[in-house]
Amino acid sequence: MTYHNPHKKNGTITTKVVCAVCFITFSFVWLYWFQADVLAVAQHVLSGGKTHYDRLLGAIIITVALFLVHLGVFAVTRLSRRTHALTYLPSMLMLAILSDNDIVANGTLSFGLRFWLVPLILALWVGAVWLAKQVLPFESDDKVPNGLFSRRVWQNLLQMAVMMLFVAVAGNSKAVFHFRAHAEIALMRGDVDEVLRVGHQSLESDEALTMLRVHALARKGKLGERLFEYPIVGNSETLLPTCPCSSLLILPADTIWKSLGARPAFRMPAHRYYYCLEHDSLATPLVKDYVLCSHLIDRDLDAFVAVLPKYYEIDASLPRYYREALVLYQHTHAQPALTYHDPAIEEVWNDMRELEDAYSDPDERRLRVFEKYRDSYWFYYFYKP
Repeated sequence: MTYHNPHKKNGTITTKVVCAVCFITFSFVWLYWFQADVLAVAQHVLSGGKTHYDRLLGAIIITVALFLVHLGVFAVTRLSRRTHALTYLPSMLMLAILSDNDIVANGTLSFGLRFWLVPLILALWVGAVWLAKQVLPFESDDKVPNGLFSRRVWQNLLQMAVMMLFVAVAGNSKAVFHFRAHAEIALMRGDVDEVLRVGHQSLESDEALTMLRVHALARKGKLGERLFEYPIVGNSETLLPTCPCSSLLILPADTIWKSLGARPAFRMPAHRYYYCLEHDSLATPLVKDYVLCSHLIDRDLDAFVAVLPKYYEIDASLPRYYREALVLYQHTHAQPALTYHDPAIEEVWNDMRELEDAYSDPDERRLRVFEKYRDSYWFYYFYKP
């Protein structure tokens, strides 16, 4: 007569269910919330722009496919008990490879995992599976708790946690790349508010992300009011997609060109491009703020003051950064070509100068000014490299 221990079967099922729920939840959340934009860029590059990635459908399909891989591995290895979680390693490794991609300088897709690391991990895994298979027949279920909070379940969860940590570490964690991808996808949906929200509190940026934010602010009519709330990288030339360092990942360049008026027939300096648009009556209302903010980014106050009256009345209704630039111009030119006085802005200017005078050490002075005036044009003008 053969005795079947019901706790053994129940314990095995409990371990399998816990590991399955853990994997499916992690995979879906990771793909849907953290890697959707990266995968959208990857699919765009691999398909030559012919297909588009859907974050919900993609997360579901990839998660199901990876779980089927696990089922295949389990069918071959039959690992259970304390080592059942090892059957998820190939799926986790595939998830890590999918997550670790980047766009290199020539616009091609690059995977970051070293070519020798994947076979090394698989070799170690094969060894661990073989060892587990040797030990498995000697494990007894008679005196081992098999409940949801048993040691066996927690041993498997620990292995799952290690594999999830590996996926998180291996995945593309470049903040600016994520910001850029998310901003471009948001612009493709016409959601300029999302472009301005993503990475707003971060000090990291690059030329392309600056270009995307400038475009979004211009479309909202807030370029002169909010530009220096964000870290600025680059110069007036990098505000247009003709510059290699401002190349786009997935957003069509015509999105920016059409918003300004027209695509240039050939590459030309930014200010020449704006002049041609206005000369040919092609310029949209966005161009005026592009022109003015380009001069501010280049710290060319003389050029800024020369063209400002062409676009705006010189009064208190000017956008914030144009007023700050005018006050700065008054204090840096003995014979200003344009006279402007704004008591409120002047008071803030004087407060900043007093704060600077209170510190003799340049690094300490910069830190204190940053803490209080980091979003002012003056901080950008004097302290940004």
